[in-house]
Amino acid sequence: MPISDIPILSMLRTRMQWHQERQRILAENVANADTPNYRARDLEPPNFEHAMQTASLGLDRTSPGHIDASGSGSQFAEDSKPHYEVRPRGNTVSHEDEMLKLAGNQMDYDAVTSLYTHSLALIKTAIGKA
Repeated sequence: MPISDIPILSMLRTRMQWHQERQRILAENVANADTPNYRARDLEPPNFEHAMQTASLGLDRTSPGHIDASGSGSQFAEDSKPHYEVRPRGNTVSHEDEMLKLAGNQMDYDAVTSLYTHSLALIKTAIGKA
């Protein structure tokens, strides 16, 4: 079984790609902070509900008190919520908000890459390569 077929690693990889794309969009927002009529953009987080439902995890739910694995594909849709203030020149970028988003995105990316690395290390240990 290729590593790309392991659902959790596939989801972690998708999440890392999402964080990379979001970093690019947030950087564009900061770069266009003084551009008239520029609208700040952001991405909606990927939804893994469908992937979790179709994944063969090999675990059975033996008690109704156990947590059900639920949580669709991973499309990077733009967040279309109108939650930005519009400046007199029509710009919606707030430096403070964008910098907070950038810092949070970087921390989340670091956490996901750490999980991915540790997951690969566990697989190597399981097959006796570590």
